[in-house]
Amino acid sequence: AKAVWGLFPAYSTDDDRLVMDGQWEFPLLRQQAAKAGDLPNFCLSDFVKPQNNETQDWAGAFAVGIFGAEDLALAFQKEHDDFSAIMVKALADRLAEALAEALHAKVRQEDWGYAPMEQLSNSDLIAEKYTGIRPAPGYPACPDHLDKLTLWAMLGVEKRLGMQLTESLAMTPAAAVSGFYLGHPEARYFGVGKIGQDQLEDYAKRRKITVEEARRWLAPVLLDAS
Repeated sequence: AKAVWGLFPAYSTDDDRLVMDGQWEFPLLRQQAAKAGDLPNFCLSDFVKPQNNETQDWAGAFAVGIFGAEDLALAFQKEHDDFSAIMVKALADRLAEALAEALHAKVRQEDWGYAPMEQLSNSDLIAEKYTGIRPAPGYPACPDHLDKLTLWAMLGVEKRLGMQLTESLAMTPAAAVSGFYLGHPEARYFGVGKIGQDQLEDYAKRRKITVEEARRWLAPVLLDAS
């Protein structure tokens, strides 16, 4: 098992970007679905203070991976032991999630230190009763896999851990987790859901890519993807 993480000065911008360490930019996506009453349309940047705030905010990033599971699974497959191969891969996935959970607890309690007295049971951890979140690129709150490229560069993931990204931005080894640390007391998980052409075009501008390229990466969350 290997891990790398860091905490950086951070701020949000009016156009839904998260900027870390003054140079690493993450153009984030905002919910667009109509909601009842005064319920807001969330974006992860909502949980980081704007640049002109009187106090400096922080955010973190991490990557963890379990190495050797694929080789062990392949060895079982060569022996025609498919069950053991499947179990090895499943166990590696669970170990990656467990390492991410343990590392997040360490960051909250020691490195960032905003929850030094935190004492949670396993059921509390499963229920995510701690303060802060660790959203991952490709998941509902930040469905954009391109953020992994910036994470890899910012943390030096490939050099430090040997973890790589495929052409489709899948992580190798497959038993891996990467994402952000946001410590805002009201930070919560959510799903961006479907976005419209207007946000797609704005996102492409912020990401500095063409609308066609943005459409390819965000096809699963586009209203007109069909």
